[in-house]
Amino acid sequence: QVQLVESGGGLVQAGGSLRLSCAKSGRTFSTYAMGWFRQAPGKEREFVAAISWSRGSTYYADSVKGRFTISRDNAWNTVYLQMSSLKPEDTAVYYCAAAPGDSDYAPLRSRDYAYWGQGTQVTVSS
Repeated sequence: QVQLVESGGGLVQAGGSLRLSCAKSGRTFSTYAMGWFRQAPGKEREFVAAISWSRGSTYYADSVKGRFTISRDNAWNTVYLQMSSLKPEDTAVYYCAAAPGDSDYAPLRSRDYAYWGQGTQVTVSS
């Protein structure tokens, strides 16, 4: 089993920044692609960003490209989502997820992720 714990959410004004963290524990020697998803009230969960295992290739939703950056620490135990130029429409619960795999690919669909964190609320005020 893999446990994921998100942190770093909060309330920020439009144009501000936040950095989310996702701490991974459990099967630390297994390989995983990591992703961030978000879900706003009344909407479906949507892909935000992902990073592959082997080369750390990154993928972004068009809505956050150029504003958000996904990264990981060298030990692969923590994944970050740096969010800048935040907009009210970025308001959502943000979830970290892990998908087993060792390739230079990270899934973009939530159904391809096996493990999920509990989520952290991000609220952007206008």
